[in-house]
Amino acid sequence: MEQFTFNKIDQDSGIPYELLLLADETRDAIYQYIFKCDIYLLHDGKENIAVMALYKNSDSELEIKNIAVIESYRSKGIGSILINKAKEIALDSHYKILSVGTSDTGFQQIRFYEKNGFKKTGIRKDFFIENYPSPIYENGLQMKDMVLLTHHLTE
Repeated sequence: MEQFTFNKIDQDSGIPYELLLLADETRDAIYQYIFKCDIYLLHDGKENIAVMALYKNSDSELEIKNIAVIESYRSKGIGSILINKAKEIALDSHYKILSVGTSDTGFQQIRFYEKNGFKKTGIRKDFFIENYPSPIYENGLQMKDMVLLTHHLTE
């Protein structure tokens, strides 16, 4: 990871909405969580290539609210670098669980999280229907339920 820098940003310096919107459909959806998150950027020396927003659900659980990689860096292991950083941050802060939610139609995302040690642990029925003003489609299917995945951390 020597050519990349990974830094927590100060929200006063500007929230990277253009990156966050790669993983969330609307600014309104981002506004629901972003001001309560720690935001991290991955930079390649020229530009910001990825973002991750982490939210404290409880004293024992840290949640990935947003994780996104720019198109030119996808399928190159950057997402796994971010997941490993999230695990490291969670362990350093004594969390027991790292969690994430994604759409029931996000087959590639679900496989990605499972490949990185997460297990499906629940469903939030009708999450995308109740929390977004218009239907959202992914892989030709309407997003309805949120799939919850967790990774139990060990020190």
